[in-house]
Amino acid sequence: MTTVSSFRIVGVLIHILLFFNMGHAQVESSSELYRTIMGLDSILFVNGFNNCELKEMEHLIAPDLEFYHDQSGISTSKEDFFKAIEQNICGNGDKKPIRKLVANSMEVYPLYNNGVLYGAIQNGVHEFYIKEANKELYMTGIAKFSHVFILQDSMWQLKRVLSYDHRSPKE
Repeated sequence: MTTVSSFRIVGVLIHILLFFNMGHAQVESSSELYRTIMGLDSILFVNGFNNCELKEMEHLIAPDLEFYHDQSGISTSKEDFFKAIEQNICGNGDKKPIRKLVANSMEVYPLYNNGVLYGAIQNGVHEFYIKEANKELYMTGIAKFSHVFILQDSMWQLKRVLSYDHRSPKE
């Protein structure tokens, strides 16, 4: 093979790699996919986590959900996930945990199979607060998260969760 042929092959490979990388990059915050994932985040956390309206989010959780938490371990089912929320998030009305997404921290990456969208990865940072009667909301922690949402039969479901790098707000 000649040097010129080698350069052409390398050039074609570079163009192919650039094309695939550009096509599957993080989506813009103005995109439909980003807005969809932001809406799912709101249902999960504003309705579910913050307001304990668990029925609102039930259809969004895959039956075989896997939730990996760096402090409380692994949850491997929808049932375990809801049990943990009911006990740990919604069980104590005196000190109610509240979650807020850190502004501009959310990233969304589409997942394709042969050019067909089948899911998305959501990454971000969220802050946690405690709400007590007759007190100002106060921050208790901050953490990173990654979610894998799968699109099946035009329905989005949360399939995998990584919740990690939990730390106090003073760190």
